[in-house]
Amino acid sequence: MNLKELFTHPLISFGKYEFDLTNIVVVIALYFFTRLFLLIIRKLFQRSAPENRARQLSVFQLVKYLVWVISIAVMLESVGIKVSFLLAGSAALLVGVGLGLQQIFNDLMSGILLLYEGTVKKGDIMEVDGIVGRVQNIYLRTTILLSRDGVNIIIPNHKFITENVINWSHNNVFKRFDVSVGVAYQSDLEKVKELMLQCATNHPEVITGTEKMKAYVRLTDFGDNYINLQLLFWSSNIFKIETTK
Repeated sequence: MNLKELFTHPLISFGKYEFDLTNIVVVIALYFFTRLFLLIIRKLFQRSAPENRARQLSVFQLVKYLVWVISIAVMLESVGIKVSFLLAGSAALLVGVGLGLQQIFNDLMSGILLLYEGTVKKGDIMEVDGIVGRVQNIYLRTTILLSRDGVNIIIPNHKFITENVINWSHNNVFKRFDVSVGVAYQSDLEKVKELMLQCATNHPEVITGTEKMKAYVRLTDFGDNYINLQLLFWSSNIFKIETTK
């Protein structure tokens, strides 16, 4: 058997499809070429400015999925499997499956929008359904949040598109928070305010020194047995703000 016969001799038969050594070599070469191409693209993205790094990672995820879809389609075509024929032959099946997978499809489309728009990026502090967490990774169907308790939470991507969520990291690294304190009616309110402001201004994680982010105290409610005061302050410790409070 000469070299040509070695590469064209069928190794695997599946119905009317036959796969020889050439097909296998082509598929392996396409696989490694795709991996190499994505590695180069990733290196190019990593050269961007640090402030754009999270957005670039989101774009890279979208590019990666697109490249792999094209690569797999080319692999199938290279071994004689017509992608258009597969899609046409399974149209009825795809309709039935699609009806049962509407939510998954919704999550996939939401994931594409998230990666394209960049409104949610890796490292952002998000609040979803009352849960605060740091974005660890954004995938096509789900996003992984690391909660303040150190627990990874899997969030379906449609929640970021169809529901009200809070991105604590958006636009500004400093956010305003508040702490409420109830005191008896006979308390010296000026002294209470003074003590509350001292607690804020002496705390290392509270922003001070700027008039715009100055901490202050306001009266918010007259309760049955207490007067409610609210301390408002600015901090960059968004993820662990409960500890600061």
